[in-house]
This record gives sequence, structure tokens and C-alpha cells, in this order.
Amino acid sequence: MDTFRTAVEAGNFGAVEELLAENVVFTSPVAFKPYEGRALTAAIVRGVGRVFEDFRYVREITGPDGRDQALVFRATVNGLEINGCDFLHLDENGLIDDFQVMVRPLSAANALAEAMGAQFDRITAEATAAQAAATAQGGTE
Repeated sequence: MDTFRTAVEAGNFGAVEELLAENVVFTSPVAFKPYEGRALTAAIVRGVGRVFEDFRYVREITGPDGRDQALVFRATVNGLEINGCDFLHLDENGLIDDFQVMVRPLSAANALAEAMGAQFDRITAEATAAQAAATAQGGTE
């Protein structure tokens, strides 16, 4: 999914949000329960953008039908190198309906959990504001 990769690498999180299905499910590498919905997933992705430094994708793997993508990345979080993979599934409209992230090593995953925990009030506020705006405009979010 070149559009997703290009948007993430450019820090264009508005474009990333446009690629998310309304009912997207985001599975975090550092939280037990998946998060649901476009507004919350987009806010989480923006939060990750604030936490990661030197983010770059290093490999892309696409399933035979093109609806499954794996994007391997490297970044730094709080001075620790983190390696991970974004697993994406596209719905019948080409929008991301499943977004799962895995990271390693454990020390960097712990640093990511701490850094994202510090972001979570802002993430929640952004998602709530986006949902309210969508509702005011007649959206279904």
C-alpha cells in the first residue's frame, strides 16, 4: 500500500486517516484490548508520530490478492532502537479495516508503552473531538 507508506513516512496523518475504514480495529503492541474506530486509530497513529524518531519502513510484503500488507519498520523511542511491523488488511473498498502492530525488543516496547501512556490523554481528547465533529457533520463515527 504505497499511499499508506508514503503518508506515514511524510508524517501526513490526515492522509493516513483517509485510508482508514470507519470500523477499523487497531491492535497495539503494548495494550491488551484492541481499539476500534477511525477517530481513535487516527489519534493513536498521530501519537506514535510524536513518539517515534527517525521512523522508516525498510521492507514491504504484500499478499497475493493485495489486501494484506506487512510493512517492516525501524525507529527510535526514548533513545532505544525499535523494530516492528505494521500488518494491514484492506476491506472491499481498499480501506484499512484491520491494523495490527508488533514491535521488538522488549526494552524498546516498554519504552514505547511508557511514551504512549504519556500521550493517551491527548489521544483521547483528539479522538473525542474528531468524533464530535463527524457527528455534527452527519457522519456515523
